[in-house]
Amino acid sequence: MMRALWLLPLLLLTACGPIPVDRAERQCLDRAQLAAKPRGMVSAGVTSSGDTRAGLRLEVSSDYLLGRDPSAVFDACVYQKSGVPPTRPLYSFPEWRG
Repeated sequence: MMRALWLLPLLLLTACGPIPVDRAERQCLDRAQLAAKPRGMVSAGVTSSGDTRAGLRLEVSSDYLLGRDPSAVFDACVYQKSGVPPTRPLYSFPEWRG
């Protein structure tokens, strides 16, 4: 039991380590899209009992509020997560909708 306890801090430290750059790029793409513009959804409907329902969901990032460049947000995010710069610019990703 005592031997296994020394593994716990090591496992926790490795969980905080850098991730592969391709995975970091995928994760940071969403953050860059939120820096470009807010995202939201509006819903409305009627229940079977005749009651009306409405909903609003809005996501706004601090990067957007501060007017940060989405490309710079992407670059910094990838570097922070992987320890290396992105392999290609944000605007070259087909998923980019800025």
